[in-house]
Amino acid sequence: MKVIETTNLTKKFGNFTAVDSISFHVEKGEIFGFLGANGAGKTTAIRMLCGLIHPSSGEGRVAGYDIGKNSEMIKKHIGYMSQKFALYDDLKVWENLRLYAGIYGMDGAKINTNIDLLLKKLGFENEKNTMVSSLPLGWKQKLAFSAAIFHNPKIVFLDEPTGGVDPIARRQFWELIYEAADSGITVFVTTHYMDEAEYCDRVSIMVDGRIEALASPEQLKKQYQAENMDEVFKKLARKKKD
Repeated sequence: MKVIETTNLTKKFGNFTAVDSISFHVEKGEIFGFLGANGAGKTTAIRMLCGLIHPSSGEGRVAGYDIGKNSEMIKKHIGYMSQKFALYDDLKVWENLRLYAGIYGMDGAKINTNIDLLLKKLGFENEKNTMVSSLPLGWKQKLAFSAAIFHNPKIVFLDEPTGGVDPIARRQFWELIYEAADSGITVFVTTHYMDEAEYCDRVSIMVDGRIEALASPEQLKKQYQAENMDEVFKKLARKKKD
């Protein structure tokens, strides 16, 4: 079942084309890696898929809804987490979860119970009243991801979620991603870490607004005769320059 589908999706800002006619799909429960250097168009594409900006041309559907016509419905069926902004440091742990639950329109009668269950699952019971600003970065990332999927969305968008996190915390974070995917949540993730691309079911690589490669990590390594995804990425970048 396709939960994300685009056809010739394009976004222009004046004479600059940020996203140039990209076409792809993502299946339910898939971990889909969306890679590219800074300025490649990843964030602009995600903003269109989340219903935050309208495409200049082309088509896209997320969770069955048209991104150009049903942006409000899309927002109800997705979760979102970014490296730069995910939690409010000046709120307590439980207050952040309560806030996101309200934003996502969860049933008020169940929110407090669900918060307690989640904190127990994360091992955060003793941190319920802790200010988020005092949490270690790895803990913040776990909490932010959990807040993004607290309402059990069909799709969660993760925009460079592990930036600045140590390798151990990154591995633990990916365990949460696998668990979410196993539960049926589709994970759409961007990352600068090429080792994380190896954890995805399929990977697309954007260069200058276009998708230059799209396949499983193993298929891409075979296609580009590379030992790892870092080599694949570098070969694509050099190819574009040539």
